[in-house]
Amino acid sequence: MTRLYADPARFSEDQLRGFAAAYPEHATLVPGGVIRSTPLPPGQVAVVVGGGSGHYPAFSGLVGSGLATGAVVGNIFTSPSSRQAESVARAADAGGGVLYCFGNYAGDRMNFGMAQARLRGAGVDTRTVLVTDDVASAPAERDGERRGIAGDFTVFKVAGAAAEEGLALDAVETAAQHANAATYSFGIAFAGCTMPGADAPLFTVPEGKMAIGLGIHGEPGVEDADMADAPTIARILVGRLLAERPAKSGTRVAAILNGLGATKYEELFLLWGHVSQALGAAGLTVVRPEVGELVTSLDMAACSLTLMWLDEDLERWWCAPADAPGFRRIPLPEVPAAPRVLPEALPGTPIIQGDEPSIRAAATILTSLRALRSALHDAAAELGRIDAVAGDGDHGRGMTKGIDAAVRAAETANSRAAGARSLLNAAADAWADEAGGTSGVLWGVGLRALAQELGDTGPVDAVRAATGARAAFDAVTSLGGAKPGDKTLVDAFAPLVDTFTAAIGRGDDTVTALGLAAAEASTAAEATAALTPRLGRARPLAERSIGTPDAGATSLALCARTVAELLAK
Repeated sequence: MTRLYADPARFSEDQLRGFAAAYPEHATLVPGGVIRSTPLPPGQVAVVVGGGSGHYPAFSGLVGSGLATGAVVGNIFTSPSSRQAESVARAADAGGGVLYCFGNYAGDRMNFGMAQARLRGAGVDTRTVLVTDDVASAPAERDGERRGIAGDFTVFKVAGAAAEEGLALDAVETAAQHANAATYSFGIAFAGCTMPGADAPLFTVPEGKMAIGLGIHGEPGVEDADMADAPTIARILVGRLLAERPAKSGTRVAAILNGLGATKYEELFLLWGHVSQALGAAGLTVVRPEVGELVTSLDMAACSLTLMWLDEDLERWWCAPADAPGFRRIPLPEVPAAPRVLPEALPGTPIIQGDEPSIRAAATILTSLRALRSALHDAAAELGRIDAVAGDGDHGRGMTKGIDAAVRAAETANSRAAGARSLLNAAADAWADEAGGTSGVLWGVGLRALAQELGDTGPVDAVRAATGARAAFDAVTSLGGAKPGDKTLVDAFAPLVDTFTAAIGRGDDTVTALGLAAAEASTAAEATAALTPRLGRARPLAERSIGTPDAGATSLALCARTVAELLAK
């Protein structure tokens, strides 16, 4: 939802005024839009792009050297008027003529067309190149009817670079037409966008579905399909564009993986990993890929893939320098003659083969870790919910990621006949390395301290277990600095270790002692609901957390109960 506005009816004008104030070195306000703050050299072609607002960095954010000379900006998703288009072109013209470039939409065609007629009548040579890259909007045999989406950017980039080279208007027009003929885009939406002041999106995607073939003006896709994971979406995007591969194309492409407002960079980078792999498998070389937001649609949750099939000229223009508020391209550094020497990988956890008693103990530890994996995955959503009350809600994800890594490492160690200490060390290091965060490092250091007491020879008896439990507690509290009453996992850990070591001290066996200790830990974890946090991310929202138990204490108690129940069997 677009939450920030003054008067929704003047959203476009207000945001453009703020944009110009933010980038005075790049853009200057003129009636109808913006032009470059630095005038063009006399006789250079002025490339004027435009359309409705709501697409930033298109169109105003692309005004700068090597890109557009001016941008005409209409109301949200609405064609600018012919008067606005004429005004910006007149302000941008440096005597070399004007090239209008915009997406193929009826309102834009009519308004820019009327402006072009007026300019020509006034003696300003003006041409128009429409962008028609969206393969979902019309079949290949009617490609002239296709609309322009993120492929706008590749055409603008080529036209701007050609003009920057000093080419005449005829040549700049031809370059833009060539880029458009080589550019194809296809997109997928997950949720619609919401206009400023509106309380509902322009369209919705059914639960569990994705909209195939999106537009960039709040239009839904042309069909719905079941929601898929990133590798599948990558195959859909790449496959659809490869089906449109032009005849006699080469193997070098420019590529844009574009987010439309609410699909952000980390998601796009993840998806790009799969897209680039699919393009490579098709025998293609990607030149200077762009992953990010270049042509958006307010807050639409969506992404699109654009390919421009390159020849020598298109590649030169695609790679040419550019400097605009929403896009910057600098020349690549020269590759050094000698390859860079990378440091060696960090050494893995040493695996020492145990004797028979220790190998049997290691097998029990592995069985326990597998049981924890099942229990933590079952509880992940609830642990996340508890953590989100006053924290960041990631505890369930962190614990499952940690235990998954621990089990994998322990299985590898077990296959090499590791002793108890070596197997648990490997699991501890993997947990800490993979999970990260506070819980990851605390579980890693705690399990490692426990492992040191278990050894790789001899049985793991009750005394060793009790000594190890105390060592784990001391390591966790020394590193984290928490004390009982701070509303952390220590509130469950302290009674767990105290009860366990006391029971072992009076002669109870390990299974009985752990059962008693797990029950005490569970009671203590529940009691943290009444506490106010004094450490960690929950502290700034301390009052909000009252009434909810601590997620770390809850997961620790769950782990203790799971192992106790397993060993009791």
